[in-house]
Amino acid sequence: MPEKITVVVLFGGRSSEHSISCATAGGVLEAIDRSRYDVIPVGITRSGAFVLEEDSPAKFRLDPASLPEVVDNGSRILWPSSATSRALSVQDPSGAVRALGDVDVVFPILHGPFGEDGTVQGMLELVSLPYVGSGVLASALGMDKHFTKTVLAASGIDVAPWVTVTAASWAASAATVTASVSSLGLPLFVKPARAGSSVGVSRVTSLDELPAALEVAFAEDSRVLVESAVVGREVECGVLGGRGGAAPRVSVAGEIVMTDRAFYDFEAKYLGGAGVELVCPAALTSAELAEMQALAARAFTAIDGEGLARVDFFLTPSGSFVVNEINTMPGFTPISMFPACWIASGVSYPELITDLISQALEK
Repeated sequence: MPEKITVVVLFGGRSSEHSISCATAGGVLEAIDRSRYDVIPVGITRSGAFVLEEDSPAKFRLDPASLPEVVDNGSRILWPSSATSRALSVQDPSGAVRALGDVDVVFPILHGPFGEDGTVQGMLELVSLPYVGSGVLASALGMDKHFTKTVLAASGIDVAPWVTVTAASWAASAATVTASVSSLGLPLFVKPARAGSSVGVSRVTSLDELPAALEVAFAEDSRVLVESAVVGREVECGVLGGRGGAAPRVSVAGEIVMTDRAFYDFEAKYLGGAGVELVCPAALTSAELAEMQALAARAFTAIDGEGLARVDFFLTPSGSFVVNEINTMPGFTPISMFPACWIASGVSYPELITDLISQALEK
C-alpha cells in the first residue's frame, strides 16, 4: 500500500462563521478517505488559539439547538519553525511537547475574516505548507465584496449596482450617504463587505430602515455594501481548479427557490428555516447552463482563483446573468449547495475532498 498522506483539517476561527466552519469540518472528517489520508484535526478558538481537536465528526455536526464550537482545551499547535520543515507538534496543557509528524497538506476549512481572507493562507505560505484553495490574493479579493465587484466589473462581468459605505462616511454625513444610495432605488440589500453566510445582511424596503440595517452590518465590518436588489432567479454553481494546467471545471447549477421568505438568510441556510427550497440541478436550458458555466469560470480566473469556489448569480427575466458574489471557501457541509452541485455532476463528496487535496499537492 502507498504511504498515507497527512492532512491537517483546520477549522473554527475568529469570525462570526465559526460554527459553520466547525460543521463543515465535521462533514469532511466523516467523508475523507481514511485509507488514503491520515488526519490531524486542528481547531482555532474564537480567541485565535490553535488547539489539537478530537477527530470526531459527530462532535461537529450542525445542530440548530447547539451549534458546534472549538473550545480551548489547553493544548497549543506548534507549526513548523521554518520553510525547511513540515514537522507539526503540540504542546499539551502540562507543557510537554510531542511530535505529530510531518504535514503534507493543510485543508483550511475557514469561513469569513481571519481564515477565508488570505490571512491563514499567508501564514501557510510563510512556512511553505501546501494548502487547499485559493492563494492570498484571490482569498482576499473573494472575501471583500467591494473589490470582488470591482475586479469582475473590470473584466466585463455584470454585477449588481452598489455603493460602498464606510463607518466613517456614515458618521460624518448620514444625509450624504442616504442621498447616494437612494439613486439605487428600492428595495436594497445592505451587506458587510467582508463577511459571509448572510451574516449581518438586511433587506431594506424604505430608506427609513437604512440606519438600522447599516448598524447591523457595521457590527461585522467597518465597510458595507448597499446594493440594488436584482429581480431574478438565484442560481449557483461550483468551480474546481483545472488539473495539469487545464481550464477550471464547473458543475451543474443549483437554484435557491424562495417560497415564503424575503431572502436566503443565515437561518434558512443552516438552521432549517422554512420558506426556502434548494433545487439541484436547476431547470436551465442547455444554452443558459453553458453561459452560466462560462461566466463562472471567467469570474474564477478573474480573481486568480485556485482549488474551489462557488459563484452565485441572478438570472434576470431578460435572460442575462448577474454575478452576486464568489466564495473561495464555500459552505462545504454535506447539505451545502457546493457539494450538492458536484454530486449532481457525478462527483461524490469523498471524491470532491480527494480532488481538492490532489490539486493542493500539485501546485
